[in-house]
Amino acid sequence: MYLFLCMLSVNDLMLCTTVVPKILSIFWFDDREINFKACLIQIFFIHSLSTMESGFLLAMAFDRYVAICNPLRHSTILTHGVIMALSLAIVLRGVILLTPHPFLLMRLPYCKTNIIAHTYCEFMALIKLACANTRVHRLYGLILAFLTGGLDFIMIICSYILIFHAVFRLPSKEARLKTLSTCGSHVWVILVFYIPAFFSFITHRFGHNIAPHIHILIANIYLLIPPMMNPIIYGVKTKIIRENILKVLTNMYV
Repeated sequence: MYLFLCMLSVNDLMLCTTVVPKILSIFWFDDREINFKACLIQIFFIHSLSTMESGFLLAMAFDRYVAICNPLRHSTILTHGVIMALSLAIVLRGVILLTPHPFLLMRLPYCKTNIIAHTYCEFMALIKLACANTRVHRLYGLILAFLTGGLDFIMIICSYILIFHAVFRLPSKEARLKTLSTCGSHVWVILVFYIPAFFSFITHRFGHNIAPHIHILIANIYLLIPPMMNPIIYGVKTKIIRENILKVLTNMYV
């Protein structure tokens, strides 16, 4: 669990590093311009890191499933080698599937405007500026969203159905509550990530009548709230992390 948490933390830090500096420069210095190639690079990192985050959440759901449904085999199933292989597969999936994004956008002609109604570059935001037929690009983005975040979410739901089935077969209420408490942090992190992601996806593709400031707000919540909330959720809910944070803070002020 801690290895997956470490990977999730690194992913969150990279995602914030990709987005936050430009957002701050807009608000602090009124710097509202970005180079086209820099915009494409930002799009690649935002979408690939978001895909990786979804993959890490799925891997953590699998970890919880094995820990609860096959506790005696947990250490033999999820060895360090298996965890590293899973992590490498998640990273490669994010890189390989999202690499075509910037190249597809680079080949499009843009003749409408060069203004993006967002605080960062986003695939659908640039697609809307193109003056060519973008049906294939939109379909590619839709299929990609389903094969990554959509499929991950379905598999997470399936994992938790099996977990709940195993938990509610336990003989005592105390045992059920204790087992479910080990999943609490992960469930909160899943909700914090997927709910804004779902609304951002819907508003971008189908929310034509939604006010622009709502689009911007939801898009910012989707990228900024999960990296902010994840350490808070795990810091509060995980005893070892909480105790070590308190120890560090105590040593700083003593």
